[in-house]
Amino acid sequence: MPQFDGIISLLDSRSFGSIWFWLVLIGMWSAAGRTVLGVPSEVLTHARRDHDLHPEGPGVITLLDWLSLSLARWHLSQTEGAAFLAASSFALTSLAVLGFGYGLEMAQALVLLLTPFWLLFWMRVRLARHLLPLLQAGQVGERPVAEVADEAIRRMLTHRRLVTALSIVSVAVTALWGTFWALTHPYGF
Repeated sequence: MPQFDGIISLLDSRSFGSIWFWLVLIGMWSAAGRTVLGVPSEVLTHARRDHDLHPEGPGVITLLDWLSLSLARWHLSQTEGAAFLAASSFALTSLAVLGFGYGLEMAQALVLLLTPFWLLFWMRVRLARHLLPLLQAGQVGERPVAEVADEAIRRMLTHRRLVTALSIVSVAVTALWGTFWALTHPYGF
């Protein structure tokens, strides 16, 4: 009979004691930090450098092209926004009650994993809501391209810094809570 103990221990459902939970946490934050609204970080960095030398250079135009393609995905109508807010708030609140009210480790781990990404989603929607009229004003010629690019770069860099701070706080809080859980529940229950 084959030995499945190694596979079972590898796929352990204990969240804070499982390497898989920590790999998912770090992997999700790593992936979240690679783009700003679907625009790769390299495009943003190149546009920032190019904007300093040539305010309407190819790097700036590339950034604005990326934004024109990706901003439409982040537009939510009021009805869609309200429905998503209600459903996601209900799900996170239910998980929080199950996790912290009833002591279920998996629910606690999911709350600590999903809540920062819920905040990140709304930060992205807010950024898109600010950038979309700006980009449209640049496309119809109401504002100069250099001015549109300057404000877009500034807002996107601020957003990127906030995402970095959120990821650091999220991983730190999750690590501290996971350590506390492991110390108070040495046998997993």
